[in-house]
Amino acid sequence: MIPSDARVARFLARPNRFVLRCDLDGEVIDAYLPNPGRLWELLFAGCRLYLSENRSGVKLPYTVVAMEKEGIPILLHTHLANDAAEMLLRRGLVPGLEDARIVKREATFGDSRFDFLLEKDGRKMVLEVKNCTLFGSTLAMFPDAVTRRGSRHLEGLLRLASSGIPAGVLFLVQWPRAQYFMPEHHTDLTFAQTLLRCRDRILIEALALNWNADLSLDGAVKRLIIPWDVIERKSRDGGCYILILKLDEDTGIMTGGLGDILFRKGYYLYAGSAKRGLTKRMERHGRKRKKLFWHIDYLREKASFQKALAIRTESDIECGLAAGLKKVSRWSVPGFGCSDCSCGSHLFGMETDPVHSPDFIHFLLDHRIGSIEGELGRENN
Repeated sequence: MIPSDARVARFLARPNRFVLRCDLDGEVIDAYLPNPGRLWELLFAGCRLYLSENRSGVKLPYTVVAMEKEGIPILLHTHLANDAAEMLLRRGLVPGLEDARIVKREATFGDSRFDFLLEKDGRKMVLEVKNCTLFGSTLAMFPDAVTRRGSRHLEGLLRLASSGIPAGVLFLVQWPRAQYFMPEHHTDLTFAQTLLRCRDRILIEALALNWNADLSLDGAVKRLIIPWDVIERKSRDGGCYILILKLDEDTGIMTGGLGDILFRKGYYLYAGSAKRGLTKRMERHGRKRKKLFWHIDYLREKASFQKALAIRTESDIECGLAAGLKKVSRWSVPGFGCSDCSCGSHLFGMETDPVHSPDFIHFLLDHRIGSIEGELGRENN
C-alpha cells in the first residue's frame, strides 16, 4: 500500500493543516499531508516521515504517506487506508464481511458519499472506512479532532439501515499493539453519542493493522474489543478541561479579588471543571462578551482564546489536573482559580504553544486515554 520507493524525511513543522515542513537529506521542503487530523500525539519534531514523490506539475513535490512511532510505520494517508480496506475485504479478513463482494469504490446515497458499495448475501450494502491514528498503549480512539463529516456519515448509515439497506463502518487502527477501540468522546462527544446509537443497527468493526519494516501490510489483522458499557458511561457532558489562552505582551490586569496582577506574555493553561454542561462552559470561555465572574474571565478579556481541551470523566480530578499542569509548565500565578480548594494555583504559563510540547501532549494523552486503559485493564484482570 505504501509506495516501495518512499523516501525518509524528518518532521520540522506544520505550516497548515495539509502541509508538513520536512528535512529531506538536509534540504528543507514542504510536503502535502492528506490527513486533516490534529496528529498532536504523533508529529513531534524530528520524527521519521515517509514521502512519496508527486508527478510533475503538482504544486508540492512530495506527499506524506506515513510516519514512524517506536519503530512502527503509521499510515497517515487517508486514501491509502481505503486501499488497505479493499485488500482486507478481498481477502475476507473483515469480520462479518468475509463473503462480501466489492461492487465499487465510492457510492452516493442522498447527500452522503460512502467508501464502498458491497454485495452480501445477495443484497447491496454500504461501508464507510475511517483511518484511526490516535492511540495509547492498548486503546485506540477516533477521531482526534471534531468531525462533523464523520457524524453525518454515521447519521447517513443509520438512515440507510432504517430504509432496509445494510450498512457498516470499519475503523482501521494503525497500531498493532491496540486491544480496544472507542470513539474519542473527549474531543467529539457528538460523534461518540451517534456511534452509540448505531450500536445495534449497523455493523461496527475496528481492526488493528501492522505495517512491516519494508512498508508492506502484514496480512494478519487483530479484531479489537469495543467496550460499549464503558463508552456509554463515559460519553456524557461533564468533567474537566484545560483552557489555553495567549498573551502577546506583558499585561497588567485587575483580576477580581486578587487585585492587579502583571501577567507575563506567553501561553496560559487553566484547569477547570463542570459536572454538567461541560461543552457550554468551554464555549463560554471562548466568548469575550460576558459578565466577569471567575478569575479566568478577567484574563480572558485581555488574552486570545486558543483552545479548550475536554477531559470527560465521572471523577473529580480538577485539582489533580492542576498539579499535573504545574509539572509541565514554566510558571504559575499564585492563588488564581483556587479559592475553593487548597491548591496553590489553577493557572500556569509557558513561553511556547503547549500542543507542541511532548510533555504536555503525553500528559493530555494520559488523562484522556491512559486513565481509561487503566480501567479496562482492571476490569479484565
